[in-house]
Amino acid sequence: MAGTVRDILDAAARGVFPPPDGGTTVVPQADHRDAGVLSFTAHSVVFTDEDPEWVHETLRGLDCDPLAATMNPRFLGALLERTGRRHDTTDLLTVAPALPGGPPLALKEIADPEHPRVARARSRRDDVRMWAADGGVLVLGRGVAGRWETAVEVDEEARHRGLGRLLAVSARHLVPGGGPVWAQQSPGNARSVRAFQAAGYRPVGAEALFIAPRHDPNERP
Repeated sequence: MAGTVRDILDAAARGVFPPPDGGTTVVPQADHRDAGVLSFTAHSVVFTDEDPEWVHETLRGLDCDPLAATMNPRFLGALLERTGRRHDTTDLLTVAPALPGGPPLALKEIADPEHPRVARARSRRDDVRMWAADGGVLVLGRGVAGRWETAVEVDEEARHRGLGRLLAVSARHLVPGGGPVWAQQSPGNARSVRAFQAAGYRPVGAEALFIAPRHDPNERP
């Protein structure tokens, strides 16, 4: 299997996956900000600018199921230590095609770049846009390898009304250029997983994302 991380993601969005041969493919990062691991069925992709031989040697040294080695905490920890990057969680990676027409919710775009949710999204994505609904927010931005990603938040008092699903569907109507749109969910956040799958997002694998360290010495870690 060859290609860039963007090629691999674009193929996965079309339902075309790496061969389920138990292997690990190492490809360069698309940019400095994002490195990480994509785990598909019986095949992993490590996107990093580190030496591919170091990746394979480290994986061979693990005493674990080879199919799970790239998501093993010992490998992730070794990659973190080597790169000095940050990692929050391993997410379920999902994708959905764009939908025509307007979104099913009344949304108001938030243009304030200092809005806390916008500022946080801009630390991980480019070209960020954000909309507010009654009881929730929707974020769109370019993430790994320039893919369009969405995230939603629902106020506690607005939960259990289907708002999360409607926000996720709205992202499919708002994604620029005809999609697809990607979304990550923590596997333990069952409500989020159910909402995105109900909104038509298909699971394609798992993702561990490694973010470059912040460069502002006055910024808190």
